[in-house]
Amino acid sequence: MARSKNQGGAGGARSVESKSQPARGGKPTLKQQREAEIQRKLAGFKLQHSRARRNRLILIITAWTVGIAVVAGLVIFAVTSTLPKSPPAAIDGVQSFSGLSSNHVTTPVKYAQTPPVGGNHSAVPLNCAVYSEPVPNENAVHSLEHGAVWVTYDPTAVSGAQLDVLRKDIPSSYAILSPYSGDPSPVVASAWGVQLKASGVDDPRIKDFIAKYRSAKSAPEPGAPCSGGVDGPGKVQ
Repeated sequence: MARSKNQGGAGGARSVESKSQPARGGKPTLKQQREAEIQRKLAGFKLQHSRARRNRLILIITAWTVGIAVVAGLVIFAVTSTLPKSPPAAIDGVQSFSGLSSNHVTTPVKYAQTPPVGGNHSAVPLNCAVYSEPVPNENAVHSLEHGAVWVTYDPTAVSGAQLDVLRKDIPSSYAILSPYSGDPSPVVASAWGVQLKASGVDDPRIKDFIAKYRSAKSAPEPGAPCSGGVDGPGKVQ
């Protein structure tokens, strides 16, 4: 009888144990389901966070790239806009004269062109500057020999605001501006061996002429001093 009870007790213990543990291959417990759901939500949150971070990074990189491109474009525009434009290879209306002599003389010279573009001249160059009165031909021609550009204007046709515009276009070196009585056009630009007649101060060819022939190698002595000579009457600057 005692043996029978012990066996029954053992069987009862096994029966209780089987009720407290889930059988293998059974459904997950409620706790396991909740943990799985939490892990799933955490994974989704991490994925969303990663995508949002990636999108922000792409947006920042794009903004920086666009910003750098805009700044670079502005810098390039600012630099290139301040650089002098290259003059055209040929300027419409420019006349050329060859066979010009270049001797130093002490007497007045009768020149074939008005204003002169070369020929015999004074041994003393005219200081390059802006003048309000006519300057001596012989001294100005010596400056042309050194590569200067001489811009003359008819004082009866150019004055006031127009003259101010013309003066602003004259460089501070290797350029002369002066009135010229009997100028064949309102404005004439001359360099050694070449000349341009312009109908007004707004003719864009004047700037092109200055850029092309100022200190040009076509002059007999380009780069020789355009200062240290003599001032003409009415020197302004």
